[in-house]
This record gives sequence, structure tokens and C-alpha cells, in this order.
Amino acid sequence: MSTTAKQVMDIKTSKGIAQSSNEQLRRWSENGWEQAAKEGNYDRSREHLNFEIARGGIVRPVDKEHTLSRRMAEILDARGIKDPNKGLDPPKYRTVVNIIFGGSRERMREMAFGSQEVDFEKGADNAAIRRQPEIEQWAKDIYDFVCGKWGEENIVSFIVHLDEQNPHIHCSLLPLDKDNKFAFKELFSGKDKLEFKMRTLALHDELAKVNEKWGLGRGASVSETNARHRSTEEYRRWLSSECSTLEEDIDNHRKSLSELQTEIAIAEKKAKSFSTMIANLTTEKENIEHQLATLRDWLESGEEDSEVLARKIGNLEWQLSQTEEKLAARQVQLAQTEEQLAVLKADREQIQNEADDLSAKALQSEKSWSMNLTADLHAVMLEKLVNEFQPRLQRMNAEDQQLFDSTLLSELAEDGNKVVTVGLQLMAGYVDEATQFAQTHGGGGGGSNMPWGRNPDEDDRQWARRCLAMARKMMRPASGKRKKL
Repeated sequence: MSTTAKQVMDIKTSKGIAQSSNEQLRRWSENGWEQAAKEGNYDRSREHLNFEIARGGIVRPVDKEHTLSRRMAEILDARGIKDPNKGLDPPKYRTVVNIIFGGSRERMREMAFGSQEVDFEKGADNAAIRRQPEIEQWAKDIYDFVCGKWGEENIVSFIVHLDEQNPHIHCSLLPLDKDNKFAFKELFSGKDKLEFKMRTLALHDELAKVNEKWGLGRGASVSETNARHRSTEEYRRWLSSECSTLEEDIDNHRKSLSELQTEIAIAEKKAKSFSTMIANLTTEKENIEHQLATLRDWLESGEEDSEVLARKIGNLEWQLSQTEEKLAARQVQLAQTEEQLAVLKADREQIQNEADDLSAKALQSEKSWSMNLTADLHAVMLEKLVNEFQPRLQRMNAEDQQLFDSTLLSELAEDGNKVVTVGLQLMAGYVDEATQFAQTHGGGGGGSNMPWGRNPDEDDRQWARRCLAMARKMMRPASGKRKKL
């Protein structure tokens, strides 16, 4: 088992059950399957391996008779919940959460097929392949995880696909709270981007505990690994070499976000277009099927000319096959576009998180830069004060000099560098070294066994003041008398 296998979890929302539900159920005609196999990564010879988890964690074949929209309606009706999108065109409210669970391809295939030789080339015959128990147990564990997080009663479908390149789970659920109200924001996104980020990170951590026994690890965060993985070629080129400054890093992230936003807008437009086409083709298909049913009834009753009816039926059957072929193609295109959207949005979220981290680092660097400048300026000011005061103190008579006894200014004028040295050692925690330095440079006011340390409630300035006060005390002669200048 590979130790580098990672888990995958992608979450996206929709305003109702997507038109691509046929894709999840594989509710395609013969023409539809031909088109799907031609345009997508589907292996019909492995379709028999697909399964779903039903209420109570029961493993069963995929129920193609109950569409996802019908399942959703039945759940809402049984609980007396109104669909807020009913009657709205287009729908407005986020009422469905679609989650894809999976992992690294090699590990997922190992769980699904074991040691069997599977041919993943298009057109391959894998009818003899059998589903392994391990993939079912993993799926049931993920099902239990979903039930524990959002409630089994809110699951619309939990379908496991083994007929694509990488085995995975499609889970559709209703974001309903304990009061049977749609509450996507409260259950998933949170009040702002920061809360959404923290919830997502925590969710991946929780899932990792479930996936641990299946050899699927939690991917390390970008802040820990400094990983740079993106979907756009432009971003790869920008980050092919190390950026020299934080400003360049931030600028590159902004450019990447702009590029991704453009890609997302295009993909969203395509998805909307495919959804509209699918809706129109579905209506057209239903109309043709209705006409066919009527003509066949007439043909059986003998009320009309059978030759004319047969010709009309043949024409309608040809139209139906063409419509089904187009419908299957659009459903595959929509599924692929939605998958692309999920990847793009995940990239956007990760780049945004990196950009936020870089901005925080830049702010911290700016603060550090400012603090360093301030420290340099204070050091120069201190040196200037001491240099200006020292010759003046020497020219003062004894009475005037007494006015400055035990003041910081006079002590710095006498042993400025030594006081600062002791203070710095104390701040750094080198108490013994500070004591030894003071005693060997004329000081005697401090003891080597005195308790010393920073108080938990002290800020940097308070701590610095206390270290300086102790340094002054330690540098005073044991007699307590100031040296004569």
C-alpha cells in the first residue's frame, strides 16, 4: 500500500438537483451510452460494478428508476418541507450540496478491483471484473461520516462509480438544519471567508481520521509545505522560479486569481448553456415519447391507416434516437464542465488562501522593518544623548552632579554600553551571563541567585523596562557610591 496516497473531497452547491442527475444514475439509452463512452471516460463493461448506499448503510445496485429530483421531492414531501425554488425560473436558493469523495488513483483502484487486471483503455471489455469488498466497506465508512455530520435523513443519493478512471463517491444531500430549514450558510460556508476556510480545514481533518485505516492521508496545507500546484499554465510559468520579494509573490497570486476568475466565468457560462440545452432536449424527448405512445395506441386499435401510422412512428423513433444522442452528449459535457468548475474553484480557494497568508507575512515584515528602524533610531538617539551629556557632566561641580545621582542618564554616561549589554542579556534569558558580566565590570548591586523571568502578562515594552532597571541595579558598585568622573 502506498504511503503517499491522499484523500479527495470536493464540495459544491446547486440550486436544486442538477440536470446531470442522469449522469450519476447512468440513465442513458443505447445511443446515450454510445455518446457518453465516446466523449467521456466511461466504461460500460464496468457499469455493473457501480452501487449505492441506501438507508441503514445497505449496499445495493444503483436505483435508476427513482431520479434524484424525484428522491429530493419525496424527502421534502415526507417531512412537510417546501422547496424554496419551486416555481422560480431560474432557481434562486442553494438547496443541494454535492460532495465527491475519493483518493489517489492507485489506492482507489486497489480498493475497487484488488489484484485483478483492469484495462482502462477506451472500448475495453472488463465484464469479468468483480467488485472487491474493500471498496464497499470504505464507502460505508464514508456514508457513516456523512450521516454523523449532516444526518442520514438529508441524504438524497450516495452513489459509488467504478466505471470511470478513478473510483469515487457522488453524494447529494440537503443542507437542512434540525428545524427542517435550508441552512447552507450555517451548516457549510459560515459567516465569512475566514470561517469557511477554518471549517473546510477542520472537515478535511475529520475525514482524514476516517480515511486513515484505508491508507488515504490528509494532504498537508500549503502553509506547511509551501506547495505550488495550480491549474493554469500562466501560473506555472510565474512560479517556475522563486520570486525575489513578497511583493512579487503577492502580485503573481493576484494575476493568477484574475486568470482563474476568467476561466471560472467561462465554465459557469458553459454549464448554464448545457443545463438549458438538457432541459430543452428532455422536454423534446418527453414530447416525442408522448406522440409515439399515442400513435402506437392508434395502431393497435386499428382506427387509422396502419401504413401511415407506421411511417409516422418510424419517423418519430428516428427523431427520438437523435434527441437521446444529443441529450447524452450534453449530459456528459455538463458533467465534465462541472468537474472542471470544481477544480477551478478549488484552485481559486487555495490561491486566495496563499494570497491571504502572503499578505499577512508582508504586513508582519513591514512591522518588523518598522520596529528595526525604530530600534536603530532609538540607539542613535541614546548614543547622541550620552555623548552630549557625558562631557557636560564632567564639567559640573559636585553639587550639580549630585542632582543626577542614580539617574539613568548619569549611569549611561558612566557605563552606558555595559548597562545596555546586561539589559540585553537579561532580555535574552542569560541571567548567569548578565550577573557575571556585571560583577566583572565593576557592578555589585545584583545577585546571581535572584529569581528572574518574564511575567506572563508583560508586553515587550514592559519587559524591556524591567530588564533595563535590573541592569542599572546590577551595574552599580557594591558600595552604592557613584564613581567620580
